[in-house]
Amino acid sequence: MKTEIKDHVVIKFAGDSGDGMQLTGNQFTNNSALFGNDIATFPDFPAEIRAPAGTLAGVSGFQLHFGSTEIDTPGDFCDVLVAMNVAALKLNSRYLKPNGLIIVDVSGFDSKNMKLAKVAAEQNPLTDGSLSNYSLKIFDFSKLTHECLKESGLTGKSIDRSKNMFVLGFVYWLYHRDLTSTISYITERFAKDELLLNANIATLKAGYAFGETTESMTERYEVAPAKLAQGQYRNMMGNQATALGLVAASVKSGLSLFYGSYPITPASDILHDLSKQKHFGVKTFQAEDEIAAVCSAIGASFGGALGVTGTSGPGLALKSEAISLAVSLELPLVVIDVQRAGPSTGMPTKTEQSDLLIAMYGRHGEAPLPVLAAKSPSDCFDTVFEACRIALQHMTPVIFLSDGYIANGSEPWQFPSEENLPTINVKFAEKKETPFYPYQRDENLVRNWAIPGTAGLEHRIGGIEKEDLTGNISYDPANHEKMVKIRAAKVKKIEEDIPEIALEFGDENDDILLLGWGSSYGAIRSAVKQLRADGFKVAQAHLRYINPMPKNTEQLLRKFKKVIVPEKNNGQLVKLIREQFLIDAISYTKVQGLPFTQYDIVQQVKNLH
Repeated sequence: MKTEIKDHVVIKFAGDSGDGMQLTGNQFTNNSALFGNDIATFPDFPAEIRAPAGTLAGVSGFQLHFGSTEIDTPGDFCDVLVAMNVAALKLNSRYLKPNGLIIVDVSGFDSKNMKLAKVAAEQNPLTDGSLSNYSLKIFDFSKLTHECLKESGLTGKSIDRSKNMFVLGFVYWLYHRDLTSTISYITERFAKDELLLNANIATLKAGYAFGETTESMTERYEVAPAKLAQGQYRNMMGNQATALGLVAASVKSGLSLFYGSYPITPASDILHDLSKQKHFGVKTFQAEDEIAAVCSAIGASFGGALGVTGTSGPGLALKSEAISLAVSLELPLVVIDVQRAGPSTGMPTKTEQSDLLIAMYGRHGEAPLPVLAAKSPSDCFDTVFEACRIALQHMTPVIFLSDGYIANGSEPWQFPSEENLPTINVKFAEKKETPFYPYQRDENLVRNWAIPGTAGLEHRIGGIEKEDLTGNISYDPANHEKMVKIRAAKVKKIEEDIPEIALEFGDENDDILLLGWGSSYGAIRSAVKQLRADGFKVAQAHLRYINPMPKNTEQLLRKFKKVIVPEKNNGQLVKLIREQFLIDAISYTKVQGLPFTQYDIVQQVKNLH
């Protein structure tokens, strides 16, 4: 049998939301990470807990791009599509490369599934010739799984749930992969159920053995490990990285971490992960609603802890009044917003960069605060760590923006050692002989942080406007204007404490700058690589700090003839660029609940060139 060497491969597992495609994709991802490939993933699943089986709306997919070369995105088009039913094939065949490999489970193409997917009997894609441009491999995975487990003692329904392990074993065979990592996972997961443990391992091995014996496959593939920088790596999802970044900030600041949150997709995993970190002194609180969640975090900050709250778009709206309170109190607070498609409930499991303007302006009164955005799953660690540093050292709420794409996506992460992380210097007010003024400020306009109950540091607290220095209630017009401008100036001065923006690719003599923020980073990076290879003078810059922006932002943007801003919204960063710098940046938007592709951006630049 021939083995073909590939630099990189995009594979998509797709089926009903009950077919275990997310688990299958995650296991293949972890296996690839352990093997040493560079990876990027895109889980795509319905919002419903159990979406309508067999329908287009019920399709759950997991796309993985792995390779021996640098991987920036989960891939535009698939080399391999594993489709467990006709709906999965119908929905995803458009993303398959010409001559790509399609692996289908024929049991998902019966008359019932055809009807549910709204495909006429005479249009069965397995027989009507519509897939002639692809390499189509048809197997009855359901029958093979039942044959494998007929003596297992499991019910028919339980056996059906094991077919994803058969498929995974087969795909492991296809790419010369070892089964050890998944066997270890199965052993740990089903440690208390020997029947399921043995059944899943048997099915996984049977799928691999089927690959060895089937005559319909004439080719296998190999993808070598990537040449990553030397160090220790683990496969990291964005929400996991966010949780670890918060723990790291707690350790490096010497403060206990309090996380008050209300479950909401796609931010809930942060709460789940932090609840497992009690050995670091982490306290988690699942509040009864979003308002209680943010108020509990403000209370923790008032008490001298690192107070954090997390949510997604609708929850950020509910938290807005309390965030304004934190701005007025000038207490450190980190607000995590894992963005999703809106408005209202919108599409809870679909990604969007929809909340930049509410993060910037979505509070009553004049209530400015710093806004940071992560660019990738592993970058969530560094960016939320930085958000904590700014909140603690500048006594201000900070909004940290992630989104569903990077929260649920994953990539290799070279994790740092604790000694290599910077210390976050925290200074509490101390009792002095002179009167204590809670709103006395240092050279950065940062006020004192007084721990309640400390003798001699008694002061007023509340949402009514403060008198400068004393913090007493004040309705004086001049004092109010002064305090509003001081709070704004304090946030503005943070630009002196953050790095300048630099080009990621290209140089200042190029014609076009692609400016991104958040999860558009990977697609822009891969597009710029292709455009430069095609002879276009295109550069890339990326904003982590959105408020305040790096102090050289305008200077850099004005060096280019055109500035193009790709965003998964209706043009929110463009509004900020035009407002702050009077630069007529070009907006390129995508509002489909899907990430940008390399092809999207390449074509946009070529059309505008």
